[in-house]
Amino acid sequence: MIEFTMPILGADMEAGTLIEWRRKPGERISRGEVIAEVETEKGLIEVEVFASGVVEKLLIEPGAKVPVGAVMALIREDAGAPPPNVTALPVAGPVPAVPLASPPAAPCVPASIAVGAPATPAAAASGRVRASPAARRRAADLGVDLAVVLGTGSDGAIGVADVERAAALGGKAAAAPQPAPTAAPQRPATAPPSHADAIRRTIAAAMARSKREIPHYYLATTIDMQRALVWLEARNAARPVTARVLSGALLLKAVALALRDVRELNGVWAGDRFAPSPDVHLGVAIALRGGGLVAPALHHADRLDLDELMRRFRDLVARARTGTLRSSELSQPTVTVTSLGEQGVESVFGVIYPPQVAIVGLGRIVERPWSVDGAVVPRSVVTATLSADHRVSDGHRGARFLATVDRLLQAPEGL
Repeated sequence: MIEFTMPILGADMEAGTLIEWRRKPGERISRGEVIAEVETEKGLIEVEVFASGVVEKLLIEPGAKVPVGAVMALIREDAGAPPPNVTALPVAGPVPAVPLASPPAAPCVPASIAVGAPATPAAAASGRVRASPAARRRAADLGVDLAVVLGTGSDGAIGVADVERAAALGGKAAAAPQPAPTAAPQRPATAPPSHADAIRRTIAAAMARSKREIPHYYLATTIDMQRALVWLEARNAARPVTARVLSGALLLKAVALALRDVRELNGVWAGDRFAPSPDVHLGVAIALRGGGLVAPALHHADRLDLDELMRRFRDLVARARTGTLRSSELSQPTVTVTSLGEQGVESVFGVIYPPQVAIVGLGRIVERPWSVDGAVVPRSVVTATLSADHRVSDGHRGARFLATVDRLLQAPEGL
């Protein structure tokens, strides 16, 4: 009998709220399939199982807050094995929705949807309304009943913009009765913490732990991108816009391949030693519209061709911003890549996200004077940085990694 437990979906995570079971007792489930939806401070996460079998028993009710490591369900590998006598773990009751102190920026909505394209009802077959955590909090803030909101997201999921449109059309739930005033003096009301505040606290705990426990060292190099960009422009020329590969994909692939050469940067610190990973799962830092960020994994990034890497990256960004990431994407990154180039930043020195041992920073591609064959010419260049754990590697190995990234980008046809 396999115990399915609440996974760790981020550094310093202590608990998650079970939103919905995707499987019922008696149903067969295969490794990698989603068994449940769990809400954490970073959003709504689809949780996969890592074994195949038959769901024997669900031990936790939806709405319950479950500590990391607590047994949530039993999965029977052998259909003939008798179920053990297991008592469900007592957990906290449902966590009420917390209204936002201030609304997050509404996601962009395609024009075809904004002018009244057909929308899909958000209620799932089970009767539960599918909505992102940000949409639920915005609905609570505006007093909107999610049951009457039409979702325009994937599979009819409700987003913040859907809630705000419903509010504008008058789709509000009845206001809750206000308590009668009393003669006793009242303390000023304090605005409840927002979802962005919760994410910020989670990031703060992880970063404080990183700087407290990890002896960082930092390196930087400037890479000539001219040859790579010319090659990429020619490659994209005959493709439709939606099928073109962005320069960021070249950088991600070069980083992933370079990690094969310097394996001390790819893995996690477990207990008192480094555990290298045989696979390269790039965690890519993605800013969320409501504030904060997540860094889900691009699995096996070194094995993907550029087109597939670009497709998966776009998909990852879209799902991160709509709260539909999977548990493996949050728990399995072996190294993180962060970029602030779209904000105009030319270099960024990241803080390592524990238990990883390195983070790569990529800046904006800019034009600079460059020496080529004794002549000074304008060239497109990018600054790549490395923040690494000195317990695992040293400057010599870190420099070799950055040099390998540079070398790979000088021959982009090999990426």
